[in-house]
Amino acid sequence: MEQLSFFAEAGQSRGLPKELLTYEPGFIGEEEGNALLDKFIKDIPWEQRIQRLYDKDVITPRLTAWYGDTDVYDYASLTQTRPNFWTPELLMIKERIEPVAGIKFNSVLLNYYRDGNDSVAWHSDREDVLGKNPVIASISFGQVRSFDIRNKKNHLEKYSVRLEHGSFLLMKAGLQEHWEHRVAKSIKPMQARMNLTFRVVL
Repeated sequence: MEQLSFFAEAGQSRGLPKELLTYEPGFIGEEEGNALLDKFIKDIPWEQRIQRLYDKDVITPRLTAWYGDTDVYDYASLTQTRPNFWTPELLMIKERIEPVAGIKFNSVLLNYYRDGNDSVAWHSDREDVLGKNPVIASISFGQVRSFDIRNKKNHLEKYSVRLEHGSFLLMKAGLQEHWEHRVAKSIKPMQARMNLTFRVVL
């Protein structure tokens, strides 16, 4: 089992590097967020993928789905398939976050964490197709989970953000190059949580 989150459930870490991260709670209201979460759980064609880690095929401990423009390929898939085309709800969210992020996104990866056993291990999003120093915008729905980051060269330098229902997180240029992030497993009972990460695939 992964190490549990080393941060308290309440509040953000002091000294969070604002030059790398922008966090805005309540970006989408509670009622609207509840409706979107329910619709996505029911309607999205969720998959449980296999990823290559340390020369082994590993089943990802969460469900995922990939959406984007028609000329974008699914870089996260072993089969390099085309993504699902945007739903009206995903397009609506994309159009709302683009003015804040200052970027026109062409794809979104949806992650569905069904309970506290679902997680994502330490990693950075540095695939070549994302270009150098990518900017990634994130919207979270449902259960509050801790988003942990640590410096690649000094793991003692670490911070955490509580990703609340309806919150917006912008991962700025430089974060993926010098930092790793994760959502750890939890021994506490957890309800469903969903995260939408909007990206530009070259």
